[in-house]
Amino acid sequence: MRPPASWSRVWHAVLALVVLASLVAQVALVVAGGGDANSGEAGTEVPVSTRLVRLFSFFTVQSNLLVLAAAVPLVLDPARDGRFWRVLRLDGLLGIVVTGAVFGAVLAPLVQHAGVGWWINAGFHYVSPAMALLGWLLFGPRPRIDGRTLAWAFAWPVGWVVYTFVRGAVVGWYPYPFLDVEAVGYATALRNTGFVVVLAVLLLALFRWLDSRLPRVDDPR
Repeated sequence: MRPPASWSRVWHAVLALVVLASLVAQVALVVAGGGDANSGEAGTEVPVSTRLVRLFSFFTVQSNLLVLAAAVPLVLDPARDGRFWRVLRLDGLLGIVVTGAVFGAVLAPLVQHAGVGWWINAGFHYVSPAMALLGWLLFGPRPRIDGRTLAWAFAWPVGWVVYTFVRGAVVGWYPYPFLDVEAVGYATALRNTGFVVVLAVLLLALFRWLDSRLPRVDDPR
């Protein structure tokens, strides 16, 4: 039995609101010199512009932005389709699942949160990944993952990796400790990147397989 389109609209509206609220609260906190839910960094030692660039350099934040950009159209049309939107949705799904997995397995013990930061962290790293994945499994729309979509989906993660290492080499700042070349060295940073890339490739293969095997969901009626 297919879930009603109204359920999909409500689900993705809640997801969009969670992500938007987390983003707005995080930007406000960073501008005020408060802690970043991704790194725990706080203070006003660096300019606001630098703190904001750092914030939006996190894979977590970019993944949540993609989730938000894909969720809003689904509120309007649960059967949304289109070449660009397919890539956007797949990248959001991939990015947010990688975000949840890596944060839970590697980063969670390194960052402590309290107050508003606790809620932001929960929105970014727990609620958004869980809702995005479950929403896709429950409501689709599918099928939407073909070979062309899969190929284009690699552009953003590869671009993020290149940006991260190039910018890090220039300014000496890396968004995650396991990628910090100055702390762990290039060999270890590239090895750690390789682990995440393998995880991403496996997830993309799994998503495509599920997209072709799970019940078709693309009729708003």
